[in-house]
Amino acid sequence: MLGTGSAGAHVKWFSVYDTAAQPRGLGEVLCQDFGFLLIVAILCFFSGCLVEQTVLGEPISRLLGRFAFGLGPHAEAVIRTGCGFFFVSLSTTGGILLTPELKTTSAVVGPLQLTIAAGLLSASTTPLSAAGVVALFSLAVRDYGIFHMADYSIFLGLSAYLALTGLQKRFLGVLPLDILRYSTAATLMWASVEKWAYPEWSFPLLAAHPNIALGINSESYMRAAGMIEFTLAFALLWTPLVRRLSAVVLLAMFVSACAEFGKVDIVGHSVIIVVLITIFADDRPKTADLRVPWLCPAAFSAALAATIIVYYASHAAIFNTTILSPLTSRGAY
Repeated sequence: MLGTGSAGAHVKWFSVYDTAAQPRGLGEVLCQDFGFLLIVAILCFFSGCLVEQTVLGEPISRLLGRFAFGLGPHAEAVIRTGCGFFFVSLSTTGGILLTPELKTTSAVVGPLQLTIAAGLLSASTTPLSAAGVVALFSLAVRDYGIFHMADYSIFLGLSAYLALTGLQKRFLGVLPLDILRYSTAATLMWASVEKWAYPEWSFPLLAAHPNIALGINSESYMRAAGMIEFTLAFALLWTPLVRRLSAVVLLAMFVSACAEFGKVDIVGHSVIIVVLITIFADDRPKTADLRVPWLCPAAFSAALAATIIVYYASHAAIFNTTILSPLTSRGAY
């Protein structure tokens, strides 16, 4: 898992892509290798859920707490600081809306990004920063389309978090940090399907950084990277110990990608990195959020199926592409 750095590097930032192009048909995606990876993913996820319910769960949680350095109660400060760095960096770079491939020539974007960062200096003004994030996201939807921006639902979660924390409110009883966690999981789950639908986007990246693939051929590597990313993303939706362990692994992946891909990755992923830090540091009592481990295989499979169906169905509806295509020699699973 720690070797799959491309799962942390966003391929659209480094390679040529065409969001409107015909994705791989489901007949080719759902091959025998995909089925094997799915079984392994379910077994790993189920094992983690079982461990949390045993006597080992509490000692592991305490161990994680030691490395969290007491950041749990200071999640809001961590997020505001990290996001402040992010928006100042965007403004300094210039010509970018929210992520490196979202280019803009608008003269108002830079000042708006600085205004968002300034609003993060005080809790009372974070709702204004939230409105600014929504404005940038709306501009990106106008210029790049809703399907492209489905990759970045984390920014909608961030705007909700900033607004709710500033107003000291919950949304239908859900804590702001949980809303941000859900949107982060949605972003990563969506991105994992993209790795199966358009693996060829990453092939030039893997050729330029061969050490990432660990000697695995590009096709197999992208299937594995997608399944690992989806599993870890779904784990963020699950119980406390499982999601904290997932956050640790995801942090390792994103930080290692920063070392591999440099400044673009550092700035581009700074928001998700600080969010993962707060998820890792979140030490709320686990008794408030326990689920029966036997439910996890069905929940995982349902979430995977739903994400793939929504991705392909929405792409077909927006770009008039097909969901199924002739099967390749690999066959269908």
